[in-house]
Amino acid sequence: NPVKIGVVGATNPEWVKFKQDAEKAGIYVDIVDFQDYTSENPALDSGELDLNEFQHLLYLANYNVSNKKDLQPIGGTAIYPLGVYSTKVKDIKDLKQGDTVTIPNDETNQARAIGVLKAAGLVTRKVKVTPLKAEQVATTLKDPTIAAGVINNDYVADAGLDPKDAIYQDDAESEEARPYINVWVARKADVNNETYKKLVSIYQQKDVLDALQENSGGTAVFADKFSASELQGFLSDIEKDAKAQQ
Repeated sequence: NPVKIGVVGATNPEWVKFKQDAEKAGIYVDIVDFQDYTSENPALDSGELDLNEFQHLLYLANYNVSNKKDLQPIGGTAIYPLGVYSTKVKDIKDLKQGDTVTIPNDETNQARAIGVLKAAGLVTRKVKVTPLKAEQVATTLKDPTIAAGVINNDYVADAGLDPKDAIYQDDAESEEARPYINVWVARKADVNNETYKKLVSIYQQKDVLDALQENSGGTAVFADKFSASELQGFLSDIEKDAKAQQ
């Protein structure tokens, strides 16, 4: 006590509301802010954090398989559509063969971003794809040589963009989107920790989810109805696929 939780965007309204609600319930939390996606899982695994909430199931699966770890989801938050943004064109159909599109370079979001481009018909149009750090993609839209970028929700507002400005998004409610359910994550030994389960239920209350939805620009598709065991089953299936691809 306090419970240390690693996140990206600690000052976001949902975390402010969550911390208030947790303290009303007698649980003191320390929301630890991270600037990227690479440090939170090692920090959780080492005991520096008690929980984290920043990643989707596919990212977690790849971390576990690559590092021979067994971190586990204990609750779902939301799925966010991954959007294509542009300051040069207003419609995805206006992107031409040979145009350069930037995408996130971390292994899970890169795979999803390529899937988005494929679904949008840009792979058959043979656009040039440039992978960059996720936080850098939005800034490339100012570059006259960049036609568009696939931008993670975390960085849309920071770039002065509105999620409604996306010229294309994937379908967050499809079964194919399950690997992209964002989750609360704990060490395996702590999956039944009553305090941690209580914190998940506090996060899933309407006032926190309303703040989350407001911060997402109305794009979040809530994934709060999945049980911990369902999410752990999804993770197990995704890990099997990841191992098969090694």
